[in-house]
Amino acid sequence: MTSTTSPVIKCENVSVVRGSATILQQVSLYANRGELVAILGPNGAGKSTLLGVLAGDLEPDSGSVHFGNRQISQLDNRELARTRAVLPQRVNISFPYSVEEVVEMGRGPKLGADDQNLVESAMLRLDVSAMRNRLYRSLSIGEQARVSMARILAQDTQLLLLDEPTAVLDIGQQEKLMRIVRSLVDEGRTVIAVFHDLNVAMSFADRVILLQNGKQVASGTPRETLTPATLSSIYEHRIDVIKVNDDTGPIVIPSPRSRD
Repeated sequence: MTSTTSPVIKCENVSVVRGSATILQQVSLYANRGELVAILGPNGAGKSTLLGVLAGDLEPDSGSVHFGNRQISQLDNRELARTRAVLPQRVNISFPYSVEEVVEMGRGPKLGADDQNLVESAMLRLDVSAMRNRLYRSLSIGEQARVSMARILAQDTQLLLLDEPTAVLDIGQQEKLMRIVRSLVDEGRTVIAVFHDLNVAMSFADRVILLQNGKQVASGTPRETLTPATLSSIYEHRIDVIKVNDDTGPIVIPSPRSRD
């Protein structure tokens, strides 16, 4: 589902330089209401840096980021927290907080009358209600990932920014989480997510942004961008895209032999 109105978020010609290294160079993207945009690329491509810029956590050296019609620099931290929710790669919680207390942290920026309903709804959707009284740090990695996702869902924002949300999950957990993310998008949320798994993007994303060495090298639907030629070039290894059957989309498979 896409919208003909202005994008929920867009960045234009964003560059980030650290010392003598250019981390991002003239990257532009947008995401509409009801759209899942995947950011892909090899290690060191600048994916997490781009997500940090979109979240307002990193200031670009050039270029701009807008939420709707407002430039991100015009928003203070409280307004940012009400505008977008961010799931980082690693969530480190060292204090003895329960699952319910961690999910409740998502309500910190708002603190409204509907807080508990939103917390309960998020825990139910991520299937963590039964473990509400368990300590977060006692959970498995997969359980912690679901609780962390429930926390940002409880934040109740239009825009969700996810940094490798499936990285620590097994195949079953990954599929379940992505179906939840996809359902949020289909209900009208906007999601921008960094993925390492190309097949997750192929199956669930509406559009893909491909990065290589900080540069945007492709943008479009998964089937337009995730081609054998493009992927083989970016990842410097022969990659095939094949159709398994009529009921599923194509899948991405690395060749056992490297490109000549």
